[in-house]
Order: sequence, then structure tokens, then C-alpha cells
Amino acid sequence: MKHAFLWLAMISMSILACNDQATPETKEKEAPMKTFDEKTFQEKLNYTDHHSYARIEEAVVTHLSWNAEVDFDQKIIKATATYKINNKKGVDTIYLDSRNLNIMEVRRDDHEGALGYMTHDRSNFLGTELAIPISLATQTISIDYSTTEGAAALQFLEPVQTAGKKHPFLFTQSQAILARTWIPCQDSPGIRFTYDATVKVPKGMMALMSASNPTAISEDGLYNFEMDQAVPSYLMALAVGNISYQSLGNETGVYAEPELIEASAYEFADMQNMVDTAESLYGPYRWGKYDVIVLPPSFPFGGMENPRLTFATPTIIAGDRSLTALIAHELAHSWSGNLVTNAAWEDIWLNEGFTVYFENRIMEEIFGADFANMLAILSYQDLNDEIARLTEEGKAADTRLRLELKDRDPDEGLTAIPYDKGFYLLKLIEETVGREKWDEFLKSYFDKFAFQIMTTDAFVYYLTTQLINQNEAWGDQIRLEEWVHGEGLPDNCPKVNSTRFAQVEDQLSAWQNGAEPTTLASDEWMTPEWLHFLRNLPDEMGEEQMKALDKGFGFTNSGNSEIVSAWFEKVIPNNYQAAEKATEKFLFEVGRRKFLVPIYKAVLKSEKGKERARSIYEKARPNYHAVSSETLDKMLLD
Repeated sequence: MKHAFLWLAMISMSILACNDQATPETKEKEAPMKTFDEKTFQEKLNYTDHHSYARIEEAVVTHLSWNAEVDFDQKIIKATATYKINNKKGVDTIYLDSRNLNIMEVRRDDHEGALGYMTHDRSNFLGTELAIPISLATQTISIDYSTTEGAAALQFLEPVQTAGKKHPFLFTQSQAILARTWIPCQDSPGIRFTYDATVKVPKGMMALMSASNPTAISEDGLYNFEMDQAVPSYLMALAVGNISYQSLGNETGVYAEPELIEASAYEFADMQNMVDTAESLYGPYRWGKYDVIVLPPSFPFGGMENPRLTFATPTIIAGDRSLTALIAHELAHSWSGNLVTNAAWEDIWLNEGFTVYFENRIMEEIFGADFANMLAILSYQDLNDEIARLTEEGKAADTRLRLELKDRDPDEGLTAIPYDKGFYLLKLIEETVGREKWDEFLKSYFDKFAFQIMTTDAFVYYLTTQLINQNEAWGDQIRLEEWVHGEGLPDNCPKVNSTRFAQVEDQLSAWQNGAEPTTLASDEWMTPEWLHFLRNLPDEMGEEQMKALDKGFGFTNSGNSEIVSAWFEKVIPNNYQAAEKATEKFLFEVGRRKFLVPIYKAVLKSEKGKERARSIYEKARPNYHAVSSETLDKMLLD
């Protein structure tokens, strides 16, 4: 999933320079790893998932048959979840995760009637341990249940909250551990299962899942789904609404409300090219179809990499295809994350760092090296902002790639660190060993570990023995342990230059020296250039300066969410009155956490900031998904 950039402090720069202030902690030095040993590798694959009650070594689910009905009147899902199980150790109990579910009856195939079962509530965010008795003869267990208002993964939208304003809408967001709020499951990234589903929805509406999908509305409101490739629970997904489909290529297409379908199809016209490019880099796309659904604006993230059906925010519909790096990111997850998956959430950088790197390579192939370099520089700026924020908040340990998340909500680990620090580590490896060797390694890595899990320790061991040890100097140049287990950003971070950003900086300098905004050479700028310009504006500006910029470039009423968000961050603390109504409108209509957090922070810095921020939030909060509101509650209500 694309991370929520925090867009905090300005970083003035003409050439990207790496932070040489960090003094990272490293693990105790181990003996050199010369050659690969399978037994050692398997030992390093051992892990503990602190965020699931499942006892992975004892009994696991292998297939889900899900029979469900979506009730928009009550805003619940009524369902039966039937699991095939593998009783690895011949135990008498299988453990599942649930949270705020109404469990009505539990059964198993080798027992007549309802089963007694145990529940244990141990944590607000972990939810309830569901302990179901089984025997050596048990092949399947079945659970009748319904969701409740506490289903944090679900967002039921009223018609007014959609583009068409006529039909309600439902979507899910399961990552990291919210699948348990709408399906009782073993909610761990290390447990994969196949699934089939039958879903009943109101007539006139379409249902879609992270599986094989329809392209037209069913007359009777009944839909059948198959996912014959095993996936972890966080990739379970469901969307229901008045939805249309348009094909974009042999393997690609887009879903959206009818009012958005044409704009969405235009924006994502390069999608088939992206798939072809990704395959040429790192091997075959193994999921059949790659489709995208554009959801209503309350979706809390930029995108979510649900297999076969990426969920995407409408805030990437810019009209010029300049924000499609997000689609490249979610597509890249079809290899890093969906195909080779982090065993536990402490290892999330193995998903996200790889994906940012892969995204950047796709964008380079399609739009050229300088475009990719602009994205890399923006990524570096976000990374430095995040390191500064976490350090200031006393969370320097969270600037390590391999995180410590025991007794913490794994959502706390979804910062820029696993994404951007992970990206720069992989870029460093590429520059050290050479792109040809690095690509060869990655291609074989994705192939060898397809549909399997990976831990940080196992990956470091595999990378070292299979690649880095080919040249004694490489290890000293990369300093892998320092990157993975050290705090901050090592001083051997790659340096990236962009001629296009240099031109932006020239125009910014001209403006600072008195040039009128309308005289700046900005006609050919795309979103990355505008973001670089806005980020480097002075923190303090006068009313006339802001008015002149706004008149020249129309920032306040821009249809590009990235640009308008960056503008609000700059001018709201300077009490720019002309942006007040637009700010409130944006915060009311958009639910993407990446934008909400920095804009609300900007409002808090303005005159009457706390009072105004809380007033806006009180009105806007019902429009937000729980993922966003839980973060904002801590900021604005605590």
C-alpha cells in the first residue's frame, strides 16, 4: 500500500545530500556468511507474529468458503465462513482472530450440532481470541456470524457520499489487522489460504472482491468469486456499489462509478504498459487480471494492493496522468508483498521498500530517468521529514527498517521509514553491485519464493550469501546491518540529481528575487515539479505574496489533490483567508489520511487553530474511514 506522506518541514536543496548526522545502532557483529546453508536459512525464517492469536505451528486454515449477504439498511454483513483446516500437530483446538463480531454458531464437519467455543478479549486492537475445539478427524469448521458497528474495516457510505449521489456504497480496508473485523480468520500475513465466495447484494449493485470478478451488474444481485491462489487475510477485500467497468488491455481494466469511469480510464491508460514493463523486469505477472477500482473519496489510503483488484483513491485523478506512480506502486505489490510476503508486520519493509523501488523502476522505463529521479528526491524529502518527526517524538527506534511492534498496533509501523528508507537501501545495493546483477537477483528471488513468506533475518542471509559475498568490497560499501537495524539514515545513502528540479529551483529563485509568478517558466511542469516548488516556498509569507502565487497558478482551487494539499500546508499557518473555505471543503470531501494529517496540523498552527480544527473535524469525521479517524482522534480529541 502507498504510504501516507506527512509533508512536514521544508528541505531546501539543489543537489540531494544524505544525512550524515545519524549514529545508528547495529546488532552485535555475526561471523561472516560465506555460502548458503538451507538449514540456517530455515532457522532464520522462524518468527513470532505478535498480532494474531493463531498458533501457526499447530493448526492453520487452508481454504475459505464465504457465503455472505450485505445489508445496507442495517449496515452489516451476515455471513457463514467455512474453513478447511490443516491440523499440523494433531491438537484439540484451532485459534482464530475476531474483533467486534457477533458470533452466532460454530460447527465442524465431524460433529453434530453447534459447538461450544471459547473467546478471550486481550487487547483493543487485537480483538478477541476465538478458540474452536477440533479433533484429528476434523476437516472443516463453520462460523455463522454478523458484523457490527465496530467493524473498523468496513465503511458503509450514504448516497450523498458517492459520486453519483443515488446509491449507497461499501468498501473494506483489511490491512494491517482489520480483516478480523469482518471475517473471523487467522489474521496473520504469514498464513495463506485460497477462497471462494457467494455474495448477495441489493439488486442494481455490483459486488467485487480480490478474486475473479464480474464486469457487469447481475440482475439478481448474486455474485460468485474464486481465488485459487493462496493469499493472507489482509488481502481480503470487498466493494459493493453502482459500478461500471472499462477494459484497458489484455490483462487490465478499471472499475468506477459511472460518473467517474471515463476520467478513470483516461488517467490509467498506461496500465497495460505498466504490467508489460513490470513483467520484463522481474518475471511473469501471476495473478491473471490486473484491474483497479476507483473508490469514493473517503478511502483512507492512496491505494491498496488487493490481488487482481487494486483499490484506489479518486485523489489520483489529476487529468494529466501525472499521479499514476501510485498505480505502478500497487502493481509492483503483485511481486513484492502479494507474491513474497513479510512474515510479520515488523518486516513490512520487505513489502514496501521493495515496492517503492520497483515502482520507481517502472516509472523510469515508461517516463524516463529524470522523472524517476524527481520521484526519488520527493521520497528522500519525505524520509528526512519522517526521521525528524520520529526522533523529535522520542521514537528514534522506529527509524529502523526492522521494527519492534510487540504490544503495539502494527498501523504505527506504516510510516515513511519502511517505504523510503527501504527504497534507498535497495537503490544503494543496485548502485554497488550493478543493475544487471541486481535485476538478476531480484527476478530469481521473486521466482524462488513465490507465494511464500520472508523475514528480515532470512532475507539478509539470502542476499548476503547469494549476492553480496560475490565481492568482498560490497559488504563494506553497503553496510547492510547498519541500514536494517540502525536508527536514522546512514551516510552512504545514494545521491540523486534531477535537471528538471534544478530548473524549478531556478524559477523559485527568480520569484524570490521579485519576478511575477506569471513570468516563471512553468508551463511544462508536471506534479513532481509543482510539489518541489511548493515544498521549497518560504515557511513565512505575506498576504500579497500568497495572493500573487494563487492568482498566477490557481493553487487554492486546483483539481490536483497533491498540489492543493501542499499549498494548504504552506498558506494555512500564514492565515491566508482566501483558502479557508477551500480547506474546509477539501477536509470534508477527502478521506485520504496522507492529506488529512498534515492539513489538520497546518490548521492547528493558524490563528484559533485548535478551535477551528476541532470544529471542522466534528463535521467531517462521519465521512472518514476508521483508519483515518483513529489517527485524527489522537491528534484532535485527546
